[in-house]
Amino acid sequence: MKKGDLHSAYGGEGWSQREKTHREEIGEIWAECGINTECGKLRSVLLHKPGRELKVDEPESFQMLDHIDLNRAQEEYENLIDTYEEQQVEIHLVEPNSEPPPNLMFMADLFFMTPEGAILGRPASTVRAGEERIVQQKLANMGIPVIGSFRSSGTFEGADAAWLNQTTVFVADGLRTNVDGAEQLKRALEDMGFEVIRVGLPVGSMHLMGVLRFLNKQKAIVWPGRTPYRAVQALRNSGYEVLFAPDLEEAKKGLALNFVTLHSDKILMPGGNPVTQGFLEDEGVECITVSIPELSKAAGGIGCMSGIVQRKME
Repeated sequence: MKKGDLHSAYGGEGWSQREKTHREEIGEIWAECGINTECGKLRSVLLHKPGRELKVDEPESFQMLDHIDLNRAQEEYENLIDTYEEQQVEIHLVEPNSEPPPNLMFMADLFFMTPEGAILGRPASTVRAGEERIVQQKLANMGIPVIGSFRSSGTFEGADAAWLNQTTVFVADGLRTNVDGAEQLKRALEDMGFEVIRVGLPVGSMHLMGVLRFLNKQKAIVWPGRTPYRAVQALRNSGYEVLFAPDLEEAKKGLALNFVTLHSDKILMPGGNPVTQGFLEDEGVECITVSIPELSKAAGGIGCMSGIVQRKME
């Protein structure tokens, strides 16, 4: 360096400018992650294997439907893990350092994945308050960028958002995601260049995930009477064929729509829903099933339990 020249620390000759975008650094500085579709090949999920936290004295106080037999529930969960592994899906387990809260296994509520990283959830119930801290720490340890969170009175659960296509996201408000939270998410996604379609959920619906699911890039299935009209309209305007759940008892009691799309025309769904399974198979969808009667007593299904970390993106 010649006398009078700027030192590299101040922009001199030795300065090296960072030119890649944050998204381009995913897979380099940051770990592989990201989705912009609900039906691209599933590559990795974040799960929490439940333990003694499921043994609660008053299920209603913890938003559960009934007492859970822990041994049966854990056996069902091991089957879920085995099935994901058989489908070549990489599994990350949260494994918290302290005793976890009772609903922690419902990973889908705790973050929403984008092509640039995860947006951390903020659960609506006091029963689940703080679960997001556990997931935030795990994501950081995995090398996943956490690019957003919620402030003020905003609440958001990841199961209330879904990718319509690679440029557009559904964001629902209702019991679990309030208007403030939905608007905060909308602004964050729009800042990344995505379009957001806001929809509202009726009383009695928990999440958008439970009433609208994608089978491939041309076909979705919805719960008639619970799926927002605007969502169905947007699906059709985007070229989707909209199917209606063939058995509402299976949708309600069997959580038949609470499935995970493994890739186009292949899903992982709760077993014990023969009408829905047969209907989907007639539509050309391969249905892999896992029986979860004990786990479902906690008021969630396979979709709820699966935090999506990465899919093959469009």
